[in-house]
Amino acid sequence: MSLRTAPAAPPPQAPVGEPPAPGRPARYRLARWDLKYSPYLYIAPFFLLFGAFGAYPLVYTAWVSLHDWNLIGSSSFVGLDNYRALMVDADFWNAVVNTMGIFVIATVPQMVLALALANLLNRGMRARTLFRMGVLVPNVTSVAAVGIVFGQLFGRDFGLVNYLLGLFGVDRVDWQANTWSSWIAIATMVDWRWTGYNALIFLAAMQAIPRDLYESAAIDGASRGRQFWSITIPMLRPTIIFAVIISTIGGLQLFTEPLLFGNGRILGGSLRQFQTVAMYMYENAFQRFNYGYGSAVAWTLFMLIALMCAVNYLLVRRSAR
Repeated sequence: MSLRTAPAAPPPQAPVGEPPAPGRPARYRLARWDLKYSPYLYIAPFFLLFGAFGAYPLVYTAWVSLHDWNLIGSSSFVGLDNYRALMVDADFWNAVVNTMGIFVIATVPQMVLALALANLLNRGMRARTLFRMGVLVPNVTSVAAVGIVFGQLFGRDFGLVNYLLGLFGVDRVDWQANTWSSWIAIATMVDWRWTGYNALIFLAAMQAIPRDLYESAAIDGASRGRQFWSITIPMLRPTIIFAVIISTIGGLQLFTEPLLFGNGRILGGSLRQFQTVAMYMYENAFQRFNYGYGSAVAWTLFMLIALMCAVNYLLVRRSAR
């Protein structure tokens, strides 16, 4: 008859989260510190860069906007006088109207075309990768080259657009001389550059939609159009909100396209018919060397962008329900 001894009990383990016993190696303590503090180290570079190149210039610009700041760095505190002068500045409000007009004309067709293009690229077709890469070509093209080409296309005397309009009996349009014509020309430049970019964003979101939804809808007899409006659009609501907000930020900061369209003239035409807020800010800060007033324009533009992003977010969210 053999005697069986009971198995030895395992050594007691320290509870999770408690510090290691004094006699344990230092690697346990390092592992605990790594688990607790490493996430902050991973995200620290972004906040350091943002603080140096984002937050500090923003705060410094707000400080400059409260001063009468000249070229040699001397300044005098004037409080909100720059903002009061801005509210009654006809040239500033003209720039705001131009910016909003170009933004609306450019953004609405851009979102519609991007959704339609993404829906086409999402279907089974030959050379899909080639077409998906092709829609991004306008975005990587040099802005200067885009401005030169479109300046020729919308030329008054020998432009291709006026030539095509002439085939239908339409008189020549001086695209730079009139407000609406210059808005349309600049909005066309913006749409040509950014429609493909937004289409790829929508395409990536469309590919994340479960295919089972489309198969069930097809079994129920839903057409492609019905599937698009009942499945694709509701599922793309967060992406649409993101694209609209990004387009709002870029559209209200429009600078390069109207500057190149006007052959490098910061006034935006002889009567400021297509001068944007960013161009007006540059005119005051770097041509008139009125840095305080230019900083006030910059901060007013910042607040306008924040307001428009909030309005667009509410509108898109309400319409997508």
